[in-house]
Amino acid sequence: MDIMSADQIGFALLYLGLFLLLGKWIRMHSTLMQNLFLPASVIGGFLALIVGPEILGRIMRNFTGEDSFWATGLVTPEIMEVWSALPGLMINIVFATLFIGTVLPNLQRVWDVGGPQLAFGWTLGWGQYVVGILLAMLVLVPFYDMPPFIGALIEIGFEGGHGTAAGLQDTFADLGFPEAYDIAVGLATVGILTGVVVGIALVNWGVRRGKTKIITDVKGLSPTQKAGIVEPEDRGKGAQKTVRPESIDTFTFHFAIVGLAILVGYIILQGITWLEVTLFGSDFMTYVPLFPLAMVGGFVVQLFVSKFDTSKLVNRETITSIQGFSLDILITSAIATVSIAVIGDYLMPFLLLAAVGIAWNVFGFFVFGPRMMPDYWLERAIGDFGQSTGVTATGLMLIRVADPEIKSPATEGFGYKQLVFEPFLGGGLVTALSAPLIFMWGPWPFLLLSVVMTAIGLVVGLFYFGKRKLN
Repeated sequence: MDIMSADQIGFALLYLGLFLLLGKWIRMHSTLMQNLFLPASVIGGFLALIVGPEILGRIMRNFTGEDSFWATGLVTPEIMEVWSALPGLMINIVFATLFIGTVLPNLQRVWDVGGPQLAFGWTLGWGQYVVGILLAMLVLVPFYDMPPFIGALIEIGFEGGHGTAAGLQDTFADLGFPEAYDIAVGLATVGILTGVVVGIALVNWGVRRGKTKIITDVKGLSPTQKAGIVEPEDRGKGAQKTVRPESIDTFTFHFAIVGLAILVGYIILQGITWLEVTLFGSDFMTYVPLFPLAMVGGFVVQLFVSKFDTSKLVNRETITSIQGFSLDILITSAIATVSIAVIGDYLMPFLLLAAVGIAWNVFGFFVFGPRMMPDYWLERAIGDFGQSTGVTATGLMLIRVADPEIKSPATEGFGYKQLVFEPFLGGGLVTALSAPLIFMWGPWPFLLLSVVMTAIGLVVGLFYFGKRKLN
């Protein structure tokens, strides 16, 4: 691999920004994109994929030959090389920012309000491993010669999303099946689309059948909101300036805090890896990516911030902006570099994984949702359905559609649920470790673990929260 110059890397980043701008412009002017609530990063990523070597390049090679300028479309191999590396880098920033600047609320309220949604989301998440591993062992492994850990891709793609799938790219390669990366990113894309389309349909169904308590008709959000624009009267002042710019810019200061969290996570990972090799002579931790440990690093940093930051220098809104920037870059670059050929080679397994994952989530919504939620069942369950099929933002968007004025406990409970849920599922430690664990243990022990965890979610949801009313 040739060493690229700083100019080539810089241009690749600028070029990616162009596709993000085009994605935002399309979102603002396309009714279809607005009704699908697709982020600009997803739209821009698809644009880059279409004009890149996988689609436009393949078409043009038939007319211009392999050596033509057009053989790679409008995206050069050097740009693709930079873009391919971005998801694995950006996911560390996204996870390092999860805890920095947050304050844990009263634990009793977290349990009372967020518990039902945690039990429901826990059931859906672990259940995806159950149905995925069963599908793998009964169909994909014997008939398509795929590795057993392919069953974990439903949870990785749906719950984890593009970020987690991209962050596991090197892990999939180390496990001997790099094609899992493209399949996982493809599943993440299907998940977002399904989460929005099916989620909106479920809200409409709930309104027509009288299952919703907040709204009596679905008129959707305002045109400005659908375009992804904050109403002028709702625009705040943004992130607070907590340090004076002549010493260090506020954004730079917070970026350094995030960098420290990633460094702490890296040191933890290296230390655990060294201990494992020294004490046990095994190499399991070499398959573990950095990003879940970056999340641990962020938690450690936040402990120190909570204790010693008496001047309140760390501002959560600024941290969230850094997280959002990184996630936009991550999603756009991940979609832009998907291998269409790989998905084509494994089209039937890909479709089976997507269909089984979607079917499980829809089943869970109708069967478990109304029986686990003590009140406002549809407003609560629709958020967890959105996250379990798409990503966290999809879940929040669907809650906003079902409860636009936040009159139900759905939004609050969804936020509380994340404090316990995210460190494990939805891109947390379990999501990151599932493929390596299946590779090391074999599929059956992990399937047993998944069945037990799903059963715990069912029992707590059905027989504890489902049997009582919140005050």
